[in-house]
Amino acid sequence: NPITLSVVLTSLALGTIFTVSSSHWFLAWMGLEINTLAIIPIMTQHKHPRAIEASTKYFLTQAAASALLLFSSLNNAWLTGEWSIMDLTNPLSCATMTVAICMKLGLAPFHFWLPEVLQGINLTTGLILSTWQKLAPMAILYQIAPTLNTPLLLALGLVSTLVGGWSGLNQTQLRKIMAFSSIAHLGWMVSILPFSPQLMILNLTIYLIMTSTMFLMLKTISSTKISSLATSWSKTPTTTALSLLTLLSLGGLPPLSGFVPKWFILQELTNQNTTILATTLALSALLSLFFYLRLTYI
Repeated sequence: NPITLSVVLTSLALGTIFTVSSSHWFLAWMGLEINTLAIIPIMTQHKHPRAIEASTKYFLTQAAASALLLFSSLNNAWLTGEWSIMDLTNPLSCATMTVAICMKLGLAPFHFWLPEVLQGINLTTGLILSTWQKLAPMAILYQIAPTLNTPLLLALGLVSTLVGGWSGLNQTQLRKIMAFSSIAHLGWMVSILPFSPQLMILNLTIYLIMTSTMFLMLKTISSTKISSLATSWSKTPTTTALSLLTLLSLGGLPPLSGFVPKWFILQELTNQNTTILATTLALSALLSLFFYLRLTYI
C-alpha cells in the first residue's frame, strides 16, 4: 500500500533525524526505536521465510541493544543526575554504551546478525540497512567520542577489520560480501574515532557513497551471487565495469577514492604512536582487497 509505505519511510527518516538532533538520551533512544520499528515492515514486505527470519533476528538484536543503551543512560543519570548525551561520565555507562552502539552497528564480536539479516532481504532493503541505518548510531558515537573508553574502541575496531576481511574470503553471496565489507569499514571508523572524529566522518561519507553505488548497480544488473555477476558482462558491460571499479574503491586500492580515508587514518594512527594498530589495519585491508579483486577477476 503506497500510504503505508510512505508512513513507514517517513518514520524511518524521522527516527534518524530525532536521534541526530537530540541532546537528551531518552529522545535519542526513542529515535533509535522508531528507526528499528519502521524498517521491520520494509523487511517483511516480501512474504518469504528468509525475510521473516531476517526481520526477527534484526528486531531481537536491535531490541537488546536498545535495552542496553537505555540501561546505560539510566545508570549514568542515576549516578550523575545528567540526561545530556555529552555528559556520559560514568565508566560503566561508557563501556555499556559502547557495547550497545556497536551491537546496533554490527561491529565484531557483535556482528553475527548482520550477514544473516542482509542475506535474507532484497537489495533495496539491504541498501537502507547498510547506509541509512548506520547514521543514527554513528551520530551518537560522534557526540560521545571524547568520553568513550579508547582501548575498548580500538580493540573493537581491530577485531572488526580482521573479521570483516577474514570472513569475506569464503563467501559466494554478494550480499554477505557487502555485509562483511560493512563490518570492516565500520572497524576503520571506530579505530580512528578517539583520535580524529573528522576523519571518521570522511570515512563514513565515502563508505555511504560507495556502498549505495554498489547496491544500486547490483540491483540494476539483478546480481545476488558471484556467478550471476560473472554473466552480466555480456548484458550490461558499462554498468558491470563501473561496479568493478566501485568494488576496487571499496577495497581501498589506490588511486581510487576509497584509498583516501584509509591513507589518512593510517597516517593519523602513526602520528598517535599506534604503529602496531596501523600495521594490523593495513594488513586486514589486504584481506578485504583480496576478495574484491577476486570478484573483479571473475
